[in-house]
Amino acid sequence: MSYSRHYAHERDFIRSNIACIAAVNDQISLGTIISYMRRITIAVKWIIWTLMIGIQLSILQLPLRLATEAGASLQPEKTAYTESNILPGQGTHTIGKTLPTGADLNRYQLTPHVIDLNKWGIRNDGTDPVRTTKGINEALLWAHKNGITAVTLPAGTYLIDKDSRINMVGNMLFDLPSTAILQKEPNGKEYYHLLYIGPDADHVTIRGGVYKGDRDKHDYSKKDHAGSFGTHESGYGIAIEGADFVTIDGVTSTHFTGDGLLVGGFGTSLHGIYADHFESGTFNDKGIPAADKQKIRTAKPLLLDNKILDKRRVFELSNPINLPEVFDIYFYDHKNKFLKKLAGVKVREEISIPYGAAAFHLVFAKSNAAGAHIQTWSRVLSTNVLVQNSEFAYNRRQGITVGGAEHVLIQKNELHHMQGTAPQSGIDVEGGFHLNGFYNKDIIISDNSFHNNAAYDVILYDGENAVVQNNRMASKGKIGLAISKPFSGALVKNNFFDGSTINVYRDATFINNRLEGTRTSFSGTNIRIDGMKLVDSVLHIDAIEPFGVQASNVTIHSVNKSLEAGLSLTGKRVRLDNITISGESKLRTVTGGIEPGSIINNLKVTDYNSTYGLSLPPAIYNNCEFAGAEGGASGAIGVSNAGAYTFNNCVFTFSSTAFNGLVANNPELNLTIKKSRFELLGHTTAIHVQSAANVLLEDNAIVAHKLKNEQIDIIRLNEIGKANEKNDILKAAIRRNTIATNRPAIGISTINAGVGAPSYTVERNTLVNAKLALKENDAQNGNITVNE
Repeated sequence: MSYSRHYAHERDFIRSNIACIAAVNDQISLGTIISYMRRITIAVKWIIWTLMIGIQLSILQLPLRLATEAGASLQPEKTAYTESNILPGQGTHTIGKTLPTGADLNRYQLTPHVIDLNKWGIRNDGTDPVRTTKGINEALLWAHKNGITAVTLPAGTYLIDKDSRINMVGNMLFDLPSTAILQKEPNGKEYYHLLYIGPDADHVTIRGGVYKGDRDKHDYSKKDHAGSFGTHESGYGIAIEGADFVTIDGVTSTHFTGDGLLVGGFGTSLHGIYADHFESGTFNDKGIPAADKQKIRTAKPLLLDNKILDKRRVFELSNPINLPEVFDIYFYDHKNKFLKKLAGVKVREEISIPYGAAAFHLVFAKSNAAGAHIQTWSRVLSTNVLVQNSEFAYNRRQGITVGGAEHVLIQKNELHHMQGTAPQSGIDVEGGFHLNGFYNKDIIISDNSFHNNAAYDVILYDGENAVVQNNRMASKGKIGLAISKPFSGALVKNNFFDGSTINVYRDATFINNRLEGTRTSFSGTNIRIDGMKLVDSVLHIDAIEPFGVQASNVTIHSVNKSLEAGLSLTGKRVRLDNITISGESKLRTVTGGIEPGSIINNLKVTDYNSTYGLSLPPAIYNNCEFAGAEGGASGAIGVSNAGAYTFNNCVFTFSSTAFNGLVANNPELNLTIKKSRFELLGHTTAIHVQSAANVLLEDNAIVAHKLKNEQIDIIRLNEIGKANEKNDILKAAIRRNTIATNRPAIGISTINAGVGAPSYTVERNTLVNAKLALKENDAQNGNITVNE
């Protein structure tokens, strides 16, 4: 994951000095930031650049962005995606009403125009990168101006200038054969693009061709300027920033120093507002200045005249210093006529510009403007983007970064061998919204193949609403899917996690996923699991709020006894329904230290480890089944945590080699077993309570027809030989149970309860061939002994 996630104190340091991010001619002033960089570790420098996501940098005319990679076919192919998918989260989230379609094929001419290499001075032999790049760009502009809507290049290798890039024009299909290679000229730059699709290039399709970076020949020793990071992680193959209706189809994008593809936003700083821009007072409901010593207002109107606002009539306020994060805004037309007031607007909230508005004023609830600073920004997301049928491989940082986009479909791609610099992921949905970056929304990742990535296959780091479905996550030993705290509303279904793990923080629904040779970590809130099949894998749940995680219809099967598999529960209480665990794994197939109060219905555990047994967490167990594997003697069902254990209508089957069946041992434990059945297949103690605050055994049936002799207790309170030690079972009631044995063994034993043991209640039990061994002070009533 990105370094910023692990360095909150450095992030706070940067936020406290954000005044250094000052708007200068719609660019960014780096002077103050550079002075701070020398005080921050290399790992943390990433945070500063994340703070500037969305800011158009002037450095070498290469915008600073996260980058991503993808591939596609001109129209979206069929997928199992259902348009009405409802996602969890705060409120009801849905992924749009229609699938992202990308560019419309019908906008393009049927036969692409073949760019004349000689006319434009383009070389396809891998030489003359400056003239080749200039020629391609000139040819694209000429085609656009002359109504040509599709172009292609002949086969060959086209060397793209290290100081420039291909700039796509709007309404254009750039259609390349698989034998056309666009190769970035080897360089020592930290930031570069090979092909760029900006906010003025809508309705673009990139189809076919090989886009290749310079990672193998790159000079990593250089820096773009004194204050840059030196990490060389921002060399991008294809970058989409603020464009609409874009398709990436059937491309190969490999060997970039950063990412294969970026689907991101385009940020423009509109205003930098400082203390001397404010004066005391407010505006009345008619937009007329009014006195108010508890408020400050902008002294002069702020103009809405930047051309970027013609594309998307929205903006936001960002990065407040010494100002409240809630404000009022007053809009005026070009004649200074008042139009509209918006009250209680929040920082980073999208503000729609009213029709006819040409300027605005701001009002903050603050008595003075000392040290005040805030910025206004236009942040144009890329929208309706389709990426499919492509290969992204051998890039240092990412295959695809979604860093400021809405309504994106990424399907049927192969993403592999991302390695070199963090995060090293196949796809990373991360716009850095909480660090002055972009928002992501409505992202679909479907039918892709991931393998051999160094750290992650898919990251959902920030944004809302995503569907991740029908993918194969096969980067073995790595994280197949990570969902972080800033992301809400993920639906994950029908994926195969082949040796890759799942790490989820919150707000996600998992349906019908399959895992082999791995483990999960569901550690957050508002997580629902329905239909999950695990083989040689561990389902670990660590809820951070009560019932924040719910799981149902889960099967866990252990095939390889040398591997761990099973259910692990920690954290707050959960609800589980219809969980089936089978096979003998390396260790316990159920374990955990979860807080008391969980509800577990229809848990079925068969062939649990005959040596290590189970370590059940305190919970209410309804209609559950437990059956141990043959072989070892010590593999008991352990109930040993503080809190309440309740078993209702459960079935316990203990193997022929087991010495103990269920063992309870904690002085703060409350054990209740009702209407349950115990089947003893060997010479076994069914229930052994070593210590407890309270024990209630009621209306149970215990069958022990395989006893070797009568020297055994079927129900035993405390250890044999501890009658002279201090009692640690404070209360017990054993009533209306049936205990049937094949030998005259002890059915219920309390004689070893210890010194000071209270009177236990033992009443109305039926013992077939078994007998009682009770303390003198026990309350006995109505017990029946039958000899057969």
